[in-house]
Amino acid sequence: MPLTQANLRLWDLLLSHRVTTIIYIAAKLGLAEFLREGPRHLDELAELTKADKGALARLLTALSTVGICSLGRDNLYSLTELGAGLDGEAEESLKRLAIFEGQILTKSWAGMLETIMTGKTAAQLLGAGNSFDLMARDPENVRMYNAAMADVTRIVAPEILRAYDFSCVSHLMDVGGGSGELIGAVAKRHPHLRATIFDLARCAESATDHLTKLGVSDRVTFVVGNFFQTIPSVADAIVMKSVIHVWNDELSLSVLRNCHQALPKTGTLLLVERLMPDHFTDADAHKEQALSDLNMLRGPGGQERTEQEYVRLLQKSGFVHRATYPAGRFSVIEANIK
Repeated sequence: MPLTQANLRLWDLLLSHRVTTIIYIAAKLGLAEFLREGPRHLDELAELTKADKGALARLLTALSTVGICSLGRDNLYSLTELGAGLDGEAEESLKRLAIFEGQILTKSWAGMLETIMTGKTAAQLLGAGNSFDLMARDPENVRMYNAAMADVTRIVAPEILRAYDFSCVSHLMDVGGGSGELIGAVAKRHPHLRATIFDLARCAESATDHLTKLGVSDRVTFVVGNFFQTIPSVADAIVMKSVIHVWNDELSLSVLRNCHQALPKTGTLLLVERLMPDHFTDADAHKEQALSDLNMLRGPGGQERTEQEYVRLLQKSGFVHRATYPAGRFSVIEANIK
């Protein structure tokens, strides 16, 4: 009896983790960089990657079936438009995200059953305070995480700039701004703007280097601090991208209340977050949001929220929701002080 379409679809879904793994290996081997200038023969790729020739050929075959590369005449492999996103020098590179997913998150998700059964994060199950404390035990994990988040922000930043008009802001502070991808893009677009990145000391070096490369370091400064403790009162607007979804309601309210204290009475708060739909479908965007929600459950203990759930958090912390602006798979939630 032949398999039904439903079972074939289920079969394909069950193999999804294998796709993540081969894309991760392609990123680690640097295949996109080696194919950047044009097609190469298998022999040449094997020499460049130091991989076993036969095994590499099988990997390239698998990569071709998911659209990362293609095999042409004379056994020459070419990079596709999709595969070009694994080039670390590409403008919209996702190489570091691929490495983070393949090297760290796939291992963490192997324990998702225990999290579902207990409601505890991976860190809690291992006796650590939170996922960031757990990650901090290995500086290389911290580096990979920061690089992956920079990749995501670099892709999202143009959508944010299209969605929200920053021209009325004179001083913008990015709380939890990491390596400065978002604030750098905003400052580059708006030459009048002065800005501050507020984050932990471990982000300072990468942020300073990035801002210098962009040519905005004369207008953007990095301030070291912990947003759970206090936030400096230096800006008329605060932006936080993918910060609140990381934390549960109690910790989120702590951060939001510190933002409230830091802003002037006429200040503006901007949250850049995914918005969970009221009703889910099998759309790719909905799948990404639901999987991100589980990632927060397994990782730091936060959650993805609906627009109304964000509105309630804002109200409890002294803000009033003003508007929500769609920005691709994210949204910009604008709020003012009550």
